[in-house]
Amino acid sequence: MQLALFLAVSLCAAPAEEDLNCLTTKASEPAPSTIFYSSLQQQAYAALDRRQAAYEGLKTEEQIKAYQERLQNAFAEQLGGFPERTPLNSRVVGKLPGDGYQIEKIIFESQPRHHVTATLYLPSGQQPFPAVLVSSGHSRPGKSADYNQRFGIALAKNGIAALCYDPIGQGERSQILTPDGKPQFTSTTSEHFLIGVGSILVGGNTARYRIWDGMRAIDYLASRPDIDAQRIGFTGCSGGGTLTSYIMALDDRVACAAPSCYLTTFRRLIETIGPQDAEQNIFGQLAIGLDQPDYVLMRAPKPTLISSTTGDFFDIRGTWDNYRQAKRIFGRLGYAERVDLVEAEGGHGVQPGNLLGITRWMRRWLLGKDDAIALGSLETLPESKLLCTEAGQVLSLPGERSVFELNGEIEDRLAGERRAFWDKASANDALDRVRTTVGVRKLADIPDPRMVEAGRVDRDGYHIDKFVLQTDSGVPLPGLTYHPAQPKSGAYLYLHENGKTGDGQPGGPIEKLVKDGYVVVAIDLRGTGETASGKPDPLLGDWKNFYLAYLLGQSLLGLHTEDAICGGQFVSHYKTKTPRKVHLVGVGRAAIVALHAAALEPDLFASVTLKRTLDSWSSVVRRPVPAGLLTSAVHGALRTYDLPDLVRSIGPSKLKTERDE
Repeated sequence: MQLALFLAVSLCAAPAEEDLNCLTTKASEPAPSTIFYSSLQQQAYAALDRRQAAYEGLKTEEQIKAYQERLQNAFAEQLGGFPERTPLNSRVVGKLPGDGYQIEKIIFESQPRHHVTATLYLPSGQQPFPAVLVSSGHSRPGKSADYNQRFGIALAKNGIAALCYDPIGQGERSQILTPDGKPQFTSTTSEHFLIGVGSILVGGNTARYRIWDGMRAIDYLASRPDIDAQRIGFTGCSGGGTLTSYIMALDDRVACAAPSCYLTTFRRLIETIGPQDAEQNIFGQLAIGLDQPDYVLMRAPKPTLISSTTGDFFDIRGTWDNYRQAKRIFGRLGYAERVDLVEAEGGHGVQPGNLLGITRWMRRWLLGKDDAIALGSLETLPESKLLCTEAGQVLSLPGERSVFELNGEIEDRLAGERRAFWDKASANDALDRVRTTVGVRKLADIPDPRMVEAGRVDRDGYHIDKFVLQTDSGVPLPGLTYHPAQPKSGAYLYLHENGKTGDGQPGGPIEKLVKDGYVVVAIDLRGTGETASGKPDPLLGDWKNFYLAYLLGQSLLGLHTEDAICGGQFVSHYKTKTPRKVHLVGVGRAAIVALHAAALEPDLFASVTLKRTLDSWSSVVRRPVPAGLLTSAVHGALRTYDLPDLVRSIGPSKLKTERDE
């Protein structure tokens, strides 16, 4: 707490002797930094309990089939649906000899002018071969990473073709390049997160693109005469385990699957490391009852091997729970032997025992051979040998479309639909759609907050009262009230992206309002200020809380908007019989919150001032590095409205925008 206070005060340039913290906790109580995440956890556990009850009700084949169909349809809908199938325009661009196998270097289009680079490990022997898709984990070399090569070699040397392909953001498919054509980010998950911002706004997900690439890779294999399209397998480790889990659940052509180092349960994930990168979180999946064990259940009784490691950060206890749930359902369908688990010693990654277990599993179900094998030494090649493009990146290909451009094309279509909607709908109907999209209750449905006093700080010519607002969210909102000696009748609610102390330093913007005679109330929105869980990531902001809310079908922006409305209620009614005028100020990301609060509750706020705000979400969709904007994104917002629609609904007489400070 002392360190957090020091950082907060330093950032806001407040005097070192001032204590502006409002929350006090006993040693036995949770730290303020954990309160917001904990509240989301409890909602997640309640959703998972409901899902568990539905699972326990699966007793007959008919019930299981209905459960599978419901989740498959809901899963695809939450992803935003898939593009149409277009010509693959595939070509083999090179061949390399191997020891008992051959490597073909391949390029195909998963969407027009959106290329996928891949390597196909072809065995020697009788054609057509069964084949396994190998989805890469979060490795910068993608298909050329040593463990992916070992997958391909091990399978090919055992009579099974293997196609290793580059995911977006990895290998030759980086979507964000420096001027000299190199990946801008070392971390591949950074690209996936950034791709997720625009994808979320248009109602999709990074996973939508990842899954579609994998499905088109199956299309490619099925198009080859030397591949048996009825014997297709899928595997991959870590992020590749995620994609294996998704595609094996959605695509019936996957006859045999082995996701590695991913599957656990959401309960254990949320209790341990928390939500992970963009494609591993599907909007509202906990709300619709989709837990990680369901990826296996949706494909029952098709052969599925859960590959895991004892020391994985994806919790092994959750992995065993996942397996037990699957074993019961497979057993009820009469095929208990078709699901299994291998646990190898070691940490996250493809341990020798995992590779051996996966190879044997594929031989059993794709070749009909269930025998002991030894893999021996598997010699890999340098990445340069496996490149499919001359420049080493698909963005160098003429006319290549990045994911940002694909999202932009979706936004172009949505923009026309939005204009038609806003031209036709009444103002109330349009704003009701906004309210539903962002997830904000009406003012009448939000209980009045309760204020608890927390102390006082004196400054030259005015004083600061510290308080805490208790709302029905269960997350306290610490606040500061800046009191001039002779206050005017109106008051300000001041929302800053850094919390209640933002702009509150002596001589700062808040003090100027106080010197003009206005009471100013500043609050910490959930997850900011005292309830922040550490310093926000400069690129992604408070992404852990954002994605846990996202899994629940909620937007962080919607939660913050309700906080702002509670703050407005408090300022309007505190210690007065006649509601006072409330002037609303929002700074940075909090300006988007203020815009929503003022648009949805116009009678609560007399004016709204937006500082350092975003002009529109549509301008973000094509932006390769939308730094700091993830946590303000609302799933599918651009299907209904953009920020200028809210600006117009408020009107110029009531709204002021300040670009610079």
